[in-house]
Amino acid sequence: MSNTPKVEIYTKWGCPYCSRAKQLLDTKGVAYEEFDVTMGGPKKAEMLDRAPGHTTVPSIFIDGMHIGGSDDLASLNAQGKLDMLLGK
Repeated sequence: MSNTPKVEIYTKWGCPYCSRAKQLLDTKGVAYEEFDVTMGGPKKAEMLDRAPGHTTVPSIFIDGMHIGGSDDLASLNAQGKLDMLLGK
C-alpha cells in the first residue's frame, strides 16, 4: 500500500493562483486530482460543502484536510511543512 496522500485541487479556467498551486505540486512530483469548477455545478457545491467559508479557488485538500489556497500551499512549503503532509 502506498503512503502517498490523496491531493485534490478545485480550480477555475484561467486562474493564475490555480496555475501557481499546480506548478508547486508538479515540482514536488505529486499527483493530484483536479476538479474544474469554472461553470459551477455539483463540484462547486461539493467544494463549498467541504470547506465552508472558503469560496475562492484554488481550494486544496490533502488526505481530505482542507489546507486552503495557493498562498497557504506556498506558506506550508516555505515553512517546510508541505513535504511532511505529502509524505516526502
